[in-house]
Amino acid sequence: MPLKVGVLTTHPIQYQVPWFRLLAQKPGIDLQVFFALIPNAAQQGDGFGVAFEWDIPLLDSYPYQVLTNVAQAPSVTSFNGCDTPEIFAIVRRQPWDAFIVNGWVAKSCVQLLAACRLNQVPCIVRGESNNLSWRPGWKRQLQRLLVAQYGACLYIGQANQRFYLDSGVPPEKLFFTPYCIENDRFAHQADHLRGQKSTLRKKFHLDLHTVTFLYCAKFVPKKRPLDLLQAIAGLKEHGKATGQVLMVGDGQLRPACEAFVQEHHLPVQFTGFLNQAEIVAAYVAADCLVLPSDAGETWGLVVNEAMACGLPAIVSDQVGCYADLISPGQTGWTYPLGQIDQLGDRLTTAIDLSSIGLATMGKSAQQKVMAEYNYQKVVAGISQALNFVSG
Repeated sequence: MPLKVGVLTTHPIQYQVPWFRLLAQKPGIDLQVFFALIPNAAQQGDGFGVAFEWDIPLLDSYPYQVLTNVAQAPSVTSFNGCDTPEIFAIVRRQPWDAFIVNGWVAKSCVQLLAACRLNQVPCIVRGESNNLSWRPGWKRQLQRLLVAQYGACLYIGQANQRFYLDSGVPPEKLFFTPYCIENDRFAHQADHLRGQKSTLRKKFHLDLHTVTFLYCAKFVPKKRPLDLLQAIAGLKEHGKATGQVLMVGDGQLRPACEAFVQEHHLPVQFTGFLNQAEIVAAYVAADCLVLPSDAGETWGLVVNEAMACGLPAIVSDQVGCYADLISPGQTGWTYPLGQIDQLGDRLTTAIDLSSIGLATMGKSAQQKVMAEYNYQKVVAGISQALNFVSG
């Protein structure tokens, strides 16, 4: 008999759907995915600074059900925005072998855990939390009590693994399911566009021969976009080469960033939000990604995307993926969060390497994510966890 497995998540997410599809195709698995909400354009765009819908298919090739969301203000960005008590009856009435839940950031996720505990169904969690930032004692204790309720934990990288270990989860209950993106899709699109790099630079109003840094994220406080601009301004003030910057995205800090660029006369171009089918053009036009985020960046999948497209990356030491994806001098560089001068030093190192040297690093970065951070490894880890909880 195949294992009857449920998955619950807040809404269709482009980074999760590929492993839903692979798991649904796996022999011996009878999969059903549950969503708390299918967001409209306004709900999807919350935090991005613009209403939008993803331009890639997210609801095909796996069975799913949209739960009844009784939240007063349905949302994918607040804990109470996903409230689906219907899950209690679903867990009780069918013979489930296990459920997988994507974290505990929404009420629906906690409702599923409670339903599983009440009905003695193993619940496996895949969350993003890490140990890179300080947490008060009460919060550490609460998280310790919470993670003890899961039958197994799927960790996405080293900092996430350390979070679970620090929270008292025994190693035998931990299974590696790397955070990843559709590497092949990004790599193939980048290869297709690579010969058009000069055209793309003209499209984005960039100089054809200047090392180009890419910021590709929401313009929100935790992403710290002004850190990059301040570092560029510091290089200019000291008479050093600055390269140029392409800033992709939107959000509350964009006006402040545009004002800073205008005030300091910096070589920076803004594109606004780019959807999935458009974003690869920005990666191809650039030479190196920069992600200055604080510890709120629990992973940073934009780094995976950039690397799959052949770019190295400069990230702060509070970005969740830094220990996994950044090999200094090989796939990128790190620097201490908020240390603008040291970020400037990393930018100078990249500029000195030139576009040719950065492309060589980008190939190493691409090889790393293609080989080690892919959905086949995600499904392998999930399969191990399912065997563990059902054995």
